[in-house]
Amino acid sequence: MATLLQTRQENASWRDYLELTKPRVVLLMLITSLVGMFLATRAGVAWPVLVFGNLGIGLCAGAAAAVNHVVDRRIDSIMARTHKRPVTAGRLSPVAALGFALLLAVAGMALLLTFTNELAAWLTLASLLGYAVLYTGFLKRATPQNIVIGGLAGAAPPLLGWVAVTGHISAEPLLLVLIIFAWTPPHFWALAIHRKEEYAKADIPMLPVTHGEHYTKVHILLYTAVMIAVTLLPYAIHMSGLLYLACAVVLGGRFMFWAVVLYRDSRPHAAISTFKYSIWYLFLLFIALLADHYLLLNL
Repeated sequence: MATLLQTRQENASWRDYLELTKPRVVLLMLITSLVGMFLATRAGVAWPVLVFGNLGIGLCAGAAAAVNHVVDRRIDSIMARTHKRPVTAGRLSPVAALGFALLLAVAGMALLLTFTNELAAWLTLASLLGYAVLYTGFLKRATPQNIVIGGLAGAAPPLLGWVAVTGHISAEPLLLVLIIFAWTPPHFWALAIHRKEEYAKADIPMLPVTHGEHYTKVHILLYTAVMIAVTLLPYAIHMSGLLYLACAVVLGGRFMFWAVVLYRDSRPHAAISTFKYSIWYLFLLFIALLADHYLLLNL
C-alpha cells in the first residue's frame, strides 16, 4: 500500500497542483476583485496594483482552496464530483498539499504587502482563514447555515480589490460584498439539492439533508428575492446608472425564473441548471457594473 501511494505521488503533475487551487472558482473571484478595483477610481488603476494585486489575491484564494482539499479529503472520497481530486485520489499527500498552500499564501501576502497596502493584505489573509479554517474546518460540519455564515469569506474579493486601490473601506465595496453574500445561499443550495444523497452519505448537514428539499427550495426563493433587491441598491445610491439597472433586473428576473422552476420541480435537472445559471449570473452582473461605470465616466 505504501509503495502504491508513493508511486501515485511520484506521478503527480502540475495539473494536480493547479487543481488544488480550484482555478474556476478563483477565476470568478478574481473577476469580482478586478471589478472592485476599477469601480474604486475614476482614473486608471496603476498596473502594478492591477497585476500583482490580483495575483496576490488569487494566490491566497488558491491557498485556501488547497487547504480545503486536505481537510475535506474524506468527504471528497464519497462524492462523485470530487472523488478524483489529487489528495483524495492519492496523487498528492496532505503534507505536500499543505506545503503548497503555505507557499501560495506567503507569496500572495508578499505581493499584496509590496504592491498594494497593508489593509488589503490583512483583509485577504482574514478571508483566507475564514474560508480555510472557520468554514471548511468548523461551519461546514456544524450547522445547516454553514454556507450562509461562511459565505462572507467568499464574498470578500470585490472589497479586497477596492481596498487594494484606495487603501480604505467604504460603503460601495461593502455593498458589492453584500451582493455576493446574498447570492451565495441560492447558488450553493441548488447544488446541495442536486448532491443531496452524497452530502447525506458524507454526514454533512447541508440544508436539504437536515430540513428537506421543499424547505430548501422555499429558502432559495426567499434568498433570491433578497438578492435581487440588494442588486438594485447600486443604482439607488447612484453608484451605477440605467445600464446596470436594466441588466440587474433582467438577470435577476432570469434567476427568479429558475428558482421558481426549481420550487415547482417543473423541469428535469432543475437544481443543477439553477446552479449553473447562478455562476453566469454573478459573472454578467459584475461585467454590467463595470460597463456601466465606464459609460458614466464617458457621459
